[in-house]
Amino acid sequence: MIRSLRVRLMLAAAVLALLFMLALLPALQKAFSLALQESIEQRLASDVTTLISAARIEHGQLQMPDLLPDERYNLPYTGLLGYIFDRDGNLVWRSRATADKHINYQPRYDGRGNEFARIHQGDGEEFFVYDVEIKLLGGQSAAYSIVALQPLSEYKATLHGLREKLYLGFGAALLALMVLLWAGLTWGLRSLRRLSHELDEVEAGARDGLSGEHPRELLRLTRSLNRLLRSEREQRTRYRDSLGDLAHSLKTPLAVLQGVGESMLQRDGEREQARVLQSQIERMSQQIDYQLQRASMRKSGLVRHSVQLLPVLQSLCSTLAKVYRDKQVQVDLQVPEQARLPMERGALLELLGNLLENAYRLSLGQVRVTLQQAPGVLTLCIEDDGPGVPADQRERILERGERLDRQHPGQGIGLAVVKDIVDSYDAQLSLGDSPLGGAAFSITFHLD
Repeated sequence: MIRSLRVRLMLAAAVLALLFMLALLPALQKAFSLALQESIEQRLASDVTTLISAARIEHGQLQMPDLLPDERYNLPYTGLLGYIFDRDGNLVWRSRATADKHINYQPRYDGRGNEFARIHQGDGEEFFVYDVEIKLLGGQSAAYSIVALQPLSEYKATLHGLREKLYLGFGAALLALMVLLWAGLTWGLRSLRRLSHELDEVEAGARDGLSGEHPRELLRLTRSLNRLLRSEREQRTRYRDSLGDLAHSLKTPLAVLQGVGESMLQRDGEREQARVLQSQIERMSQQIDYQLQRASMRKSGLVRHSVQLLPVLQSLCSTLAKVYRDKQVQVDLQVPEQARLPMERGALLELLGNLLENAYRLSLGQVRVTLQQAPGVLTLCIEDDGPGVPADQRERILERGERLDRQHPGQGIGLAVVKDIVDSYDAQLSLGDSPLGGAAFSITFHLD
């Protein structure tokens, strides 16, 4: 499928121009053929007139001079064919050029005056014939058919040459038309390229909306897109504010309940109930944090971002090295210096923070981060040399809504947040075994 609008328009214009020229070509050939035949008829009529002016009737017999006024009749190889037949169809005179010609022609003395026709010979040769009936010649009564002929070979050669010139001319005209159309479309679609450039800037976060400096036909589109951008930003802001307000309103009651639980722990008979209460309070707090993180990390539907990966990795690894300084974790960052990921910076920090924190915490001393680039695909892999994840647990912990901390305390909600972030960017998250001995989390991004 052709995705370029300019190429589509060019192909459509080329097809229409070609069809128009193909339809015009036979019409031009037909018009030229008719004009050429008319010219031949006029010339043959002129040749017949020359013969008529030279003919004389003496004692009831046709007399023709040895030398005719038109010198072409006097030379044997000029190709000027002239014949005179009597009323009975008998040949009474022929020009010198007909000496080696054997033309089978029978005139029609039927009172029609003159006739222009085409005749075919047994050997396949064709001739144009102009036949004039004469009833009065030199002031005396006469009955003759005076005929002039011309071979069709000259006519066909002329038409063939014209056809070749028409093909060459039409081809050159089509090529010139395509060049002009390409230039015109390039100029005409310049506004669309400017609009596309502004959309790229909106996606990259370099501008908030589209400008109004576009043709009238595009202004409605740009206004609609600007309204959609504003609506999306406002909706995201309201969503985040609402969740922030909800979290703030719940934090205080949870803090009170936490204090009550700590007081109950001091009493011997209520310690079990206090531990259950504190466990549920912690779970509620984690759920609030989880939903807030999901809201803040949600990717915009219209605006796309790109973040340089290596500085973010170096910053996170520097922080985690201080947190896990007792482990002396060795980190191998196999990432090109200028490599970028198509994500918001906040989402990338949350994603890498959770995966790297898990890798540091579970590793025995080695963590590796690699980025593989292929046409249209980026694959980020974070590995460690820890115990890994059991094969029967991998699918469950990567499903939306499942959290590893229910089975293994201390894991928190990190993987659930990671999975949500990955899904929001239409990427794929997979979990496998690392050559280092532990787990390998792979994230695949498909570039548009």
